Amino acid sequence: MGALDERVAIVTGGGSGLGRAAAIAFAEAGADVVLLGRRPDKLKETAEMIVQRTERAAQVIKADVTDEKQVDEAVANALERWGRIDILLNNAAVLESGAVYDLSAKEWQNQIATNLTGPFLLIKAVLPSMRKQKYGRIINITSSLSRNGAGGFAAYSAAKAGLESLTRTVADEEHENGILVNLYNPGTLRTEMHTTGKDPAVVTPDIVRLAALSFGGPTGTIHSYG
Repeated sequence: MGALDERVAIVTGGGSGLGRAAAIAFAEAGADVVLLGRRPDKLKETAEMIVQRTERAAQVIKADVTDEKQVDEAVANALERWGRIDILLNNAAVLESGAVYDLSAKEWQNQIATNLTGPFLLIKAVLPSMRKQKYGRIINITSSLSRNGAGGFAAYSAAKAGLESLTRTVADEEHENGILVNLYNPGTLRTEMHTTGKDPAVVTPDIVRLAALSFGGPTGTIHSYG
């Protein structure tokens, strides 16, 4: 039996990079996977990989995580198909350079919307189902920039810092409902955001472990690769 047998996982940004690698790892561990993102062609590629490796069909839902209506509809569609949502991986992110002095309000808001508001909207949308079943595992992808900051990446750093605070808050609010909420910092990965770094597949065992935490496991904490 797999560590995630009979679980249903939503993965945002599932069309490439860490989202794709994590979705495949979830399926290999026995979970049914829902892929969310703005690029259905990329999501379908991931779904095809899942079928090839596991013979499981993944659900593909085009959705912009910054749009509350689209998020709510996506979660409703997932629940209609699977009847439950056990795992949420908030992976979708935007990384664009820009110092405070140079950033426009629109550029700032774009990164905050994807990197912080998006996870908030997804968490809010899945909580009713998780509360009802008294079970949920939420994993938010963070970065070392959340604590250290970095010149030229003001909006991204601030958004990830906010995500860490949001994670601790939700962990405190939902622990009594059997919902564990944690952060994972994978370090630098070789993805569309970075041309160098580790293969995303290297860190997926850590993410599967967080998704499979038993009752009484850690919550509101940061976990890192290595």
